[in-house]
This record gives sequence, structure tokens and C-alpha cells, in this order.
Amino acid sequence: MTDRRYDLDWLRIIAFGLLILYHCGMFYVTWDWHVKSRAASDAIEPLMMLTNPWRLTLLFLIAGAATRFMADKMSVAQLTGARMGRLWPPLLLAVFVIVPPQSYYEIVEALQAMPPAIAAQYPLTLDTFYIKYVTASGNWCDADGCLTTPTYNHMWFVAYLILYTLALVPLLPLLRRIPKGVSVLIAGPFLIITPWLIMAALRLTLFPIFGESHDFREDWYLHALYFSVFLFGFAVAKFQPFFDRCVQLRWVALAIALICWASLIVYFNAHPEGVTPPEWLRAIMRSVRELDAWCAIIACIGFAHRHLKTADGPARQLLTQAIFPFYLIHQTIIVVAGHHLDELRMPLVIEAPLLIAVTALGCWLFFDLGRRVPFLRVWIGLPSKSPVKATTLTPQVVGEAH
Repeated sequence: MTDRRYDLDWLRIIAFGLLILYHCGMFYVTWDWHVKSRAASDAIEPLMMLTNPWRLTLLFLIAGAATRFMADKMSVAQLTGARMGRLWPPLLLAVFVIVPPQSYYEIVEALQAMPPAIAAQYPLTLDTFYIKYVTASGNWCDADGCLTTPTYNHMWFVAYLILYTLALVPLLPLLRRIPKGVSVLIAGPFLIITPWLIMAALRLTLFPIFGESHDFREDWYLHALYFSVFLFGFAVAKFQPFFDRCVQLRWVALAIALICWASLIVYFNAHPEGVTPPEWLRAIMRSVRELDAWCAIIACIGFAHRHLKTADGPARQLLTQAIFPFYLIHQTIIVVAGHHLDELRMPLVIEAPLLIAVTALGCWLFFDLGRRVPFLRVWIGLPSKSPVKATTLTPQVVGEAH
């Protein structure tokens, strides 16, 4: 008999898979990103908005739940050591090896967009780039600001998990006693209402001041949101009534999320860039966005718990190991492959599927090499040794449940 939460494993796999597809889409939309396709447009932006409000919030909730499974089997020192040992090596590998190509191609495309006379003032060569990257001496600036290096780019998620784990430690005794109080706050329809009101309050008060920067030193809105969700996930991980209630409300929550998503699409289409909405309407739609996010999370948890809680097999076991290394490397593959595929001027109906295929293949090769070389395993977020019976383990925070 295993106490492993297969539904959380599958949620994590699906959420990270959507994240990878989302970043492929970022190459083709008008939103700011590291590199851009010449064919970038707003065509798929409504589809991107389906997961944009809730995907990362769900991942932090799952990370909190996974931490609870670990904390109940370890001392505080063991938990801290295990988390730091699994999170720091991939983060360092990303900052100094995986992310630099992203910064390089971001600079390349920025220079290509400049008049030649101005671009000539910023000589960029491979033999000098890396030294400037690691020493923060590149002075790569344009009208939108300067590129900060070294940086973690998409690995901000892991950096934040490190911070939240350290902040969690002194709260462990309290959080283990919280579910009884939480049960009152999320009883009946309050499972939707209470968390939504908290998320909306954060969006209305902190977001206008701090925005979303992914700079851990000043990202106070996202810290308030994600750390709260992380703590909530820890508190309810073993509180079965929460999951049962998500199952009961899954269809209602899905319907609300889809209605909110459609409302957001109408709102953004009516107020494109340069058209300022009234403040009262902006406040309402920010609240609608958070209702969308929380209801989507309830629906995801509900459907996963209803249909995937016993769904074990070779695919789950393999993907549970593979998905974090996929996340670690995927964005660099997208940036590099996207830039060079764009230069070939292929039809978009060929280029976009090819970019997804190249990304999937590159992720698999990175994972397959890393898992087979003992020295590399810890650097890609895997245990230093393969577990003898993987199916008897509870969710691990990086490898299996964040």
C-alpha cells in the first residue's frame, strides 16, 4: 500500500507541460519576451489566457503539499537539507550554464532591431559574452532598460521555492494545526469565496504598487500571493475534506473559470494597449481574474482527485522524474531554436509545430543524458541514486510534486 498522491503527480506533470507549451506560445504573441517571431501576433493570446492566471499558483500549491509529505517524515534539519540539496544545484546550473544562451539571443535580437550605427556601439562576440554575463559588466541597455546578468530567468520559480522553504521552517508547528480552522473558512461555497477574496484583495492592493517583476528583492505582490498559496497547500495536503469538496465543486468551478476567462478576453479586446479603462472597471476585472484563477485551481484539483488518484503506471513514473529536467532546459531550447527557425522563414504552420517538436526532443535528450550519468543527476533535480521502488515514495518537492 502506498501513500503516494498520484493525482498531485499528474497535476504537476500537466501544469509543467502547459508551462512549456505556454513558453512556446510566447515566441508568437505580442507580449514582451526574450526573443520574438517575425510572425508574432495576437491570434493565440486568448488561448494563452486560459492558463495564464492560475498555472504558477497551482504549482506553488502543489509544492506546499509536497513539502508537507516530506516534513511529516523528516526533522526540520533533514527537511531543510533535503530541499536545499535538491533546489540549489539546478538553480546554479541554470544561472551559469542554461540561462546565458537566453540572454545572448535576447541581446542579438535587440541589436538587430536597432539602427546599424547604434548597434555597432554594442559589440557582441561569443568569446567575450560569457565573461561579461557572469561579471555583470555587459552594460546591455536600450530604451526599455538594462539586461541584468547573471540571472535566473524562468528559474525564478525555484529561487522562490528556496525562499519559501526557509520561511516555512519556523511556521511548521502552527501549520500542522491549521486544517481544523481552515475547514470552517472553506466550508460549502466558502471554498470558492474565501480564497478568492484573499487573492482579489492582494491583486487590488499590492499589484498596482509592485506589479510582477520576478525579482525576489522587490516582488512583494507575488511573494504575498505565492507564499500564501504555498502555506495553504502545506496546510491542506492531508486534509481529505478539502479534496472531497474540490471534487464536488469541480464542474461549478470549471464553469465559473470559463465565464471569467471569456469576460477577460472581452475586456482586453475592448481595452487594447493605449486605451485606459475606468479605474472601477479595472478593479472589477482584476477581481474577476483572481476568481478565474482560483476556480480553475479547484477544477484542476477536483478532476485530478476524481480521475487520477489511482492512475499509476510506467508513464506516470517516467514523467514524474522527467518533468522537472524538462522545465529546467525547455526555455533555452525554445529561445535558441525559435531564433534560428525564424531565420529560415518557413510557413508558420510548419515552423510552430517544428519548434514544439524540437523543444520536446531537446528536453528528452537532456533528461535522458542527465539521469544516466550519476554526477549529473543532482544538477538536474533528480536524486543522486535511482530509488529502488519509486512507487513507494511520497511526493518529492522538485522531483515529483511542485
